[in-house]
Amino acid sequence: MLITKTPFRISFAGGGSDMASFYEEHGGCVLSTSINKYMYISIHPYFNPNYTVLKYSKNEIVKHIKDIEHKIINCILNDKNISGVEIVSTADVPGGTGLGSSSTFTVGLLNTIYSYIGKYVSKDKLAHEACDVEINKLLSPIGKQDQYAASYGGLNFIKFNKDGSVSVSPIIMKGNIYKELQNNLMMFYTGKMRSANDILSEQKKNITQEDKANNLKKMCALAQNMKLSLEDNDLSSFGKYLNEGWILKKTLAKGISNIDIDKAYEIALNTGAKGGKLLGAGGGGFLLFYCEKNKQEILTQKLKRELNIEKFDFKFEHDGSSVIYIGDKYWD
Repeated sequence: MLITKTPFRISFAGGGSDMASFYEEHGGCVLSTSINKYMYISIHPYFNPNYTVLKYSKNEIVKHIKDIEHKIINCILNDKNISGVEIVSTADVPGGTGLGSSSTFTVGLLNTIYSYIGKYVSKDKLAHEACDVEINKLLSPIGKQDQYAASYGGLNFIKFNKDGSVSVSPIIMKGNIYKELQNNLMMFYTGKMRSANDILSEQKKNITQEDKANNLKKMCALAQNMKLSLEDNDLSSFGKYLNEGWILKKTLAKGISNIDIDKAYEIALNTGAKGGKLLGAGGGGFLLFYCEKNKQEILTQKLKRELNIEKFDFKFEHDGSSVIYIGDKYWD
């Protein structure tokens, strides 16, 4: 058996600028970090090589891999001509919660398959191929940030160039400031899962509108300002940048926010948070807030009491997609 783990991510600023309809004309950028919540994928030869077994949110047993229902698994196994295996995926966080779960799965499965056949691929190739699977082959209305965040890991400034290339630059900062940033960030689960495709499809369409494109440019500028502030070891404006980005993000498409999310956000700002955002495309999932330590307990209690929203503990991680177990068979 071989097992990989691939991290989920939180994006601070620039989301939406990673779509081709925007970056091919203007260039895009995102500031994000991976976190210590993972997608785990295992693979081993199935005892009956005439069948392929898949276990995710449902179970599949197929004789021909072209009959696999899971679109991502179908695409990758057929591309690589892999059959007669059992693949199992489990995750620390459910899908549809704004942490890039679909792309995390794609990156993780590609890493698992390449490792299983004994082929090394770079983090850049892993991310690039995951984008190709989701965007070009499966026509998902998504951008590129999640694949690169999951593959590389760490706190990064990711640029999406007009020619389609992507550059990933780690944020270099003092250790104590890095730790302070991590400690001042809080996540709360709204209890709602959703498919991002409808919101992302509308957002993709809206990018061609001048006002929406201008707002995305402003969101990119915020990501750049965040990068410079962090590299200067200055956290004084981080919450303000998050808040400005959230205000801009809500203009990109309908359904990004709702009454419950707006209420939670208002409570947080009135209880000491300096800024925040909803992670992912919108509509549900996780809320992220920047709040100094001495005010966090009050905020946690108030959101729990008034909206029954629970705090979700996490830390930054820096490894990206990696192999965590190789059984004896692979050492023969």
